[in-house]
Amino acid sequence: MNGAIAKVGGTDRDEETAARSWHRSPTIAWVSLCLAVALHVADEAFHDFLAVYNPSVIRIRERLPFLPLPTFTFEVWIAGLATAVVVALGLSPFVFRRKSWMRIVVMIVSALMILNALAHLAGSVRTGSVMPGALSSPILLTAAIWSLSRAWTGWNSQ
Repeated sequence: MNGAIAKVGGTDRDEETAARSWHRSPTIAWVSLCLAVALHVADEAFHDFLAVYNPSVIRIRERLPFLPLPTFTFEVWIAGLATAVVVALGLSPFVFRRKSWMRIVVMIVSALMILNALAHLAGSVRTGSVMPGALSSPILLTAAIWSLSRAWTGWNSQ
């Protein structure tokens, strides 16, 4: 080796390219979205989201009884959302492998989270007060847009 240090892995150029392009990774965008959802759930839990949600659902059901909108106890609600976040994070290897079915899942979840974040922000504007979940909504919105954009344009690139 003549005094040279053997390099395992790629070249310096490969490392520089990877460092500059991390934001293009659908996997990193997906994991970021999952973590943003976890933060959003915590925000809702700490700010008593169900105290706003459950009465709203009851009023909507009185006007539109055909809509199957559930009310929740805190335990069921938090367990369901925690499970959803863990399952979503568990799907990350399929995003990494760019499975075609997972692209559809990422796009649907991202779109739903965009709507969720916008609903919290719009509700805050409409009521003139900070709704539970509104503080984390800009982070959720940013992560969801990033994840959707990576699923839309960056799925086939490596």
